[in-house]
Amino acid sequence: MATVRKRGEKWQVQVRRKGAHGLSKSFLNKRDAEVWARQQEAACDLGRSDLARNCSLTLSELLTRYRAEITPAKKGCDTEARRLARLQKDAISKLPLTALDGQTLSKFRDRRQKDGVRACQYDLVLIRHAIEIGRKEWGITLPGNPVDQIRVPNGIRARERRLEPAEYERLKEAAIGRRNKFVWPAVNLALETAMRRSELLRLQWSDVDLSLGLAHLADTKNGHPRSVPLSAGAAAILKALPRRQSEVLPLSETALRQAWERLVVRAEVVDLHFHDLRHEAISRFFEAGLSIAEVALISGHRDPRMLFRYTHLKPEAVARKLKELVA
Repeated sequence: MATVRKRGEKWQVQVRRKGAHGLSKSFLNKRDAEVWARQQEAACDLGRSDLARNCSLTLSELLTRYRAEITPAKKGCDTEARRLARLQKDAISKLPLTALDGQTLSKFRDRRQKDGVRACQYDLVLIRHAIEIGRKEWGITLPGNPVDQIRVPNGIRARERRLEPAEYERLKEAAIGRRNKFVWPAVNLALETAMRRSELLRLQWSDVDLSLGLAHLADTKNGHPRSVPLSAGAAAILKALPRRQSEVLPLSETALRQAWERLVVRAEVVDLHFHDLRHEAISRFFEAGLSIAEVALISGHRDPRMLFRYTHLKPEAVARKLKELVA
C-alpha cells in the first residue's frame, strides 16, 4: 500500500507490504510521486522490486502462525503439528519467503525424499498450503506460490502388507506381561473392526451396544458417522475390558503409537504399521465372503476405489473358495 504526502517543499512516498521493509522516496511534484508509487507496487506484485526482495518473514514464522490458526481445525491436528515442528527444524524454514524459489525447493525435495517419498510429499503440501493461506488471507505479498514451480514426487505404491499368522503369534507373545494392558486389545479390536487408530481411541463405552452388536462412531476421518457391526471376537474383547473410564481404550495417541512401536520391535516383526491392521481386517472380511457394500458399511469407505486400495486378497484363499464352488 502506498502513501503520498507533502513534507515541506517535497512530496514523500512510502510503499509498505506486510512482511517486508517499506520503501520511501521524495519528489518535487505529486504526479511523479504517484507514478513511482504505482511502479513499485506493480514491481512488487511481480516479485521484482526491493520491497519484495527485502521481505523478512521466514518460512518458520509463517508455519508458526499456520500451526496456531489452521492446524487445530483439522482432524489430524496432532499429527500435523508434529510434522510442522519437524519441518521448522529443517534449514529451509530459516529462509525468508522471497528466497523460496524453484531451485531452492527442488534441492529440498531431493534431500527430503531420502527420508521417504511420503514424508517429502507431506512437507511440500504443508509449505504450499501455508504460503497459499498467507497470500490469500494474511496479506503476504508474493508473485506466486513457489511450490507450484517444482515437481512434487509421486509414484507411491499402495501398501500391500498382510499380517502373517506367525507374526500375530509373536506379537501376542511379546504383549504378554506388559505394563500397558490396553495395547493388545487395541490390536485385536483393529483386526476385528477395521477401525482406524483415532476411531478406536475416541470410542466411548456409551457408544457401544453389545446387545445390538454395534459400536457407533460419531467422529470419523471423513466426517461421516457410522455404526460398526461387532463380530463375536470384537464383542468378546469388549466384554473383557474394564469400564473404569468413559473411553473404551484409555490411551493417548502418542502412548498407543509408542507402545505399538515397542511391541513390533520385541516381536521382531519388520515393516508392520498399526494402520496395516485395518488393511488386514478389510481383506479378511472379503475373504470371509462379505459383499462390497457390507465391507464398506464396516470400514466407512464411501468410494469403492479407495476400498479396493485397502484390499489385498491372498490368491490361495481365492483358490480354496474356487475349489469349494467346484465341489
